[in-house]
Amino acid sequence: MITPAQCRAARGLLKWSQKDLARESEISDVTIRHFEIEKTTPQKGTLVVLRQTFEAAGVEFIPANGGGDGVRLKHPGTNT
Repeated sequence: MITPAQCRAARGLLKWSQKDLARESEISDVTIRHFEIEKTTPQKGTLVVLRQTFEAAGVEFIPANGGGDGVRLKHPGTNT
């Protein structure tokens, strides 16, 4: 899925504010703020939309591989 830390990191990579993410994902900035500070956990569908929004903007989600979950920007010209 997506963790609060991944959400913050992905926004940082894209230089997006919480309001930018809210606009792009059509999810309220309050929901995003509460998720990122781990005050609440959004419904699964909301997390899917957040992840899809980031992926459409060029963010790749990296599974835990001994170092924890992460994010990175896709290299231009890659489809994976």
